[in-house]
Amino acid sequence: MDKLDQLKDAIVELDEDEAVELVKQCLDEDVPPSDLLGVCQAAMERVGELFEEEEYFVSDLMMSGEVFTAIAEILTPLLAAGGGETKGTVIMGTVKGDVHNIGKDIVVNMLKASNFTVVDLGVDVPPQSFIDSIRETGAHIIGMSGLLTLAFDSMKETIDLLAQNGMRESVKVMIGGGPVDENVRRIVGADAYSPDAQKAVRLAQEWVA
Repeated sequence: MDKLDQLKDAIVELDEDEAVELVKQCLDEDVPPSDLLGVCQAAMERVGELFEEEEYFVSDLMMSGEVFTAIAEILTPLLAAGGGETKGTVIMGTVKGDVHNIGKDIVVNMLKASNFTVVDLGVDVPPQSFIDSIRETGAHIIGMSGLLTLAFDSMKETIDLLAQNGMRESVKVMIGGGPVDENVRRIVGADAYSPDAQKAVRLAQEWVA
């Protein structure tokens, strides 16, 4: 088994120390950073599949995010120097009135692993902050998270504000969180809802295709 296969296995098995060491060894052997990122993306996709198959749990997704973050800290400066191309920019945030961040953070890491640029606005994000970030970045996708039912009002307010600012037609909106379903999506006016991080990544990929 070569080092790239070992790296993929280490990430899937959530072994951060082994994965980071293998990344360093590969770089010492002049493996292109973009190749290493590709392995990371494939590994994170496999982790997502294991979650969908109910072999992995939310805690495993969180751990895989930590492994990816550790690797990304090494690779990002090298990829930037090499002109690595992003698939697009996604603005993420837990909406005003809600401070839960676990689900959002998992989606952020999975999007980054799939080569998206992610602007993470954090938690308790007011509608105007999403608008301001769209203006600053030119992003065409926003993701809003909420685990509390009171978050639905903030989601709708944000989407209404997009329309008031003439942005609704050019910006795709996905929402997610424990109580979010198709009925909530319809009520708040989002384009789609995602029950998990893997679906969120697929939505983003479809929207930039």
